[in-house]
Amino acid sequence: MSSPSRDLRLLSSAVFLSAAGDLLALIVLALQVHELTGSGLAVSALFATTLLPKVALAPLAGLVTDRFESVRVLVAASTAQAIVAVALAFSGDLATILALSSLLAAGNAFAQPAEFTLIPAVAGGRSTTQTTGLLEAARYTGFAAGPALAAAVTALGPRPALLSTAVCLAGIAVAAGAMNARRPGRAPSASERQRPLDGLRLLRRDPVLRVTITSAVAALLFISAALTVEIFYVKDVVGASDAGYALVLTAWMGGMVLGATALARRVPARLAAVGALSALVVQGAGMGMQAVWAILPLACAGYLVGGIGHGVKNVLLRALVTMRVPDPVHGRAFAAYNAATSVAEAAALAAGGVLVGALGPRAALVVAGVGPIVAALLGLAALRWRARARVARRRTLRRFPYSAPAPPTEP
Repeated sequence: MSSPSRDLRLLSSAVFLSAAGDLLALIVLALQVHELTGSGLAVSALFATTLLPKVALAPLAGLVTDRFESVRVLVAASTAQAIVAVALAFSGDLATILALSSLLAAGNAFAQPAEFTLIPAVAGGRSTTQTTGLLEAARYTGFAAGPALAAAVTALGPRPALLSTAVCLAGIAVAAGAMNARRPGRAPSASERQRPLDGLRLLRRDPVLRVTITSAVAALLFISAALTVEIFYVKDVVGASDAGYALVLTAWMGGMVLGATALARRVPARLAAVGALSALVVQGAGMGMQAVWAILPLACAGYLVGGIGHGVKNVLLRALVTMRVPDPVHGRAFAAYNAATSVAEAAALAAGGVLVGALGPRAALVVAGVGPIVAALLGLAALRWRARARVARRRTLRRFPYSAPAPPTEP
């Protein structure tokens, strides 16, 4: 008999291992490519291989996740990734590393939508928001563990480190395979036409998702740029050490876990969209407030507040997709969502360097904080206008429940 709590623990373990393994592989490969080439362009090419496959394969990944049983998709994708990680451990030239890194990210393009589609199956008596929050907390904890694991194993060389990544990925397949919960696949009917861009159409068709996701993706152009800006601000403006920079990032991770587990679940389902955009305002304010006074404690406090907003926003956005999109097409919707965020992240990483060069770290950080606030306020205004229009329509229908036929015209 299936136990939702057991299945949720297993899926949380898989999500944790996925996040930890992803960051471990990225750190190890970045160090290896730097050692091999000494080229910033080569390192940038490596980062591109982690994002572009998610965008290119999103339509196919969504169709596969909806067509086949989700646990099987997750197990197959993770097993394939583990094999690729083993191959990476024995690769020594740039071209092979970039090709295999692309394959590793391609597996993730299929694995992540499969994870998200399993949320209703493992929720049990929990709300969608609470279940999503627990999984996101596991993801953020994995993000924190990945660099720590990298620091522990990279001293042994890239091969043992990448084999450790393979172990993490194999662990995902084991955890997922042990689950009892299932989300059956659905074959299209003879009259149903499945199109590669169905996921994007689903997100655009729903007016609430269209507003909230557009605002969030626009804000991500500034939020991810701050990742590039922050290191210059903390090191060059605040004058902190490497340990100080690590402390700032730890505050961000801690804030995300706190927001995902303690705060997001307190937002009622009917207010999820407003809550997500309000959290985006908090996130931008936390990021920008550091620039008021360039000291390390304020930088840590700003990133703690920003991380809380980020954690709440992510949980509520993903819960919104789960609640507002029909279950049979969850895979396509989440694949499209992942692709949109990946495009924004790729653009933002380049924009961060431009902002620092053009404005300096302090002013660039202000811009990175104000951008999400503007995007969120525009989104909140759009939601408010939609709510008012809906109320006006209801009042009109109550006053005029039907339209009387027009009298015949005189000849």
